[in-house]
Amino acid sequence: MSQIVKIKIAATGRTIELPTGLFINNEFVPSVDSQETLSAINPATEEEICKVVAASEKDIDLAVKAARAAFKNTWGKNVTGFERSRLLYKLADLIERDQQELAELETLNNGKPVRIARDFDIGDTVQCLRYYAGWADKILGETIEVDNKTKLAFTRADPIGVCGQIVPWNYPIMIWAWKVAPALAVGCTVVMKPSELTPLTALKLSQLVKEAGFPPGVVNTVPSLGHVGGAALAAHMDVDLVAFTGSTVTGKKIMEAAARSNLKKVLLELGGKSPNIIFESADLEQAATWAVLGTLSNSGEDCTAGSRVYVQESVYDKFIDLLIEKVKSTPVGDGFDDAVTNGPVISKTHFDRVWGHIESGKREGAKILVGGERRVGSGYFIDPTVFVDVKQDMKIVNEEIFGPVLAVGRFSTEEEAIELANNTRYGLGAGLHSRDANQAMRVSLALDAGTVWVNQYDILHNNVPFGGKKQSGIGRELGKQGLDEYISVKAIHWNFGEKASWPV
Repeated sequence: MSQIVKIKIAATGRTIELPTGLFINNEFVPSVDSQETLSAINPATEEEICKVVAASEKDIDLAVKAARAAFKNTWGKNVTGFERSRLLYKLADLIERDQQELAELETLNNGKPVRIARDFDIGDTVQCLRYYAGWADKILGETIEVDNKTKLAFTRADPIGVCGQIVPWNYPIMIWAWKVAPALAVGCTVVMKPSELTPLTALKLSQLVKEAGFPPGVVNTVPSLGHVGGAALAAHMDVDLVAFTGSTVTGKKIMEAAARSNLKKVLLELGGKSPNIIFESADLEQAATWAVLGTLSNSGEDCTAGSRVYVQESVYDKFIDLLIEKVKSTPVGDGFDDAVTNGPVISKTHFDRVWGHIESGKREGAKILVGGERRVGSGYFIDPTVFVDVKQDMKIVNEEIFGPVLAVGRFSTEEEAIELANNTRYGLGAGLHSRDANQAMRVSLALDAGTVWVNQYDILHNNVPFGGKKQSGIGRELGKQGLDEYISVKAIHWNFGEKASWPV
């Protein structure tokens, strides 16, 4: 049994008891060969919350073996869809029961406002688990007509097996559900590597997995550094699929390791530099609101952030006035303050990275209309920053910043807007705002992205597939398509009449 820490939430007076060990076979355990730990930091204060055990490669191997044993003996094809459904519903109920505690723990370790963590991230998590719980007893094959007199052909939808899942620090609970829920629904087992920056809620969720009644080994949690845990899962010969959300650079490394090992399936949701187009026919008030939501939500730490806004020249000045007014009214501060919309960014390293982009925008000649000044005091806080007069070759236009930084450009024609929007190596999301229905349809079809929002931005639903094109990823999460990623289709040919002869 690993150590239990008592985490005091000063803002609410709550004390949370949390195991700090690795979760393998439904037990929290120390590392078998390492004394390494991960330090969980509060980004609003820069203070350490606690330390958790860091998994070694041997620990990862033990977790994979536990997942394989569960897949063969107590999960996989051994459990009915009705039972998988029941357990997923139970887990959703437990998360809903503990939503306030989970939200406070998320805010402490991630920085996002408690009310947003509770009402949006955890609310979505509960819905996601229930959505896939509803699918668990509806995993169907099909019969295929080939020769009704002598042969029957049919398919089975089998679980793919042991899944290594790697989740990022920007949505630690929600993306955990996006990966775990469809995998468990079809009968896969999971080895989960949370971000080394935000391991705390993954450990709390592991407690709830056990309380819900999942058999040992079905879900295993191995906090670790990326070059240890992530690399080990990608290269492991007994992992059948690796699902990763994070940077394109790391995604390429995972894909290479997967190919060099056992050619395992990869599911990658990677970076983005998403455009958001404002046409002259748009409701400008609403377009400005969506532009702010689409860029500043989650402190800009969002793969689909619409951080490239292109505005038609005829309405540019009016739109900019509306945009700046809304950006200036965005409160930034500690996530335990109910009035706050944006918390800190995740870490000192990331803080410096975002500031590097802001400084590059200044050097390259972009004009700042709001923000762009460092705050004094503790915490990794960055005020929303808006650049205008941007050019397509600027770093702030081409590279994913993952912070509250918005670059605004102009365009004249619809064709120019499409060309500017598609001029990127990414293809995760895109948005457009227009009250001209024909234009909205033309442009949405022309935009080269996995998700296109029309007259809104960055709103996802559990029953709608999500994923990228180009260097923004491979595969889809959410919806029926997200379920299919964890299924291996087996074709069965059954002869009941035809006699074999040789030579033919």
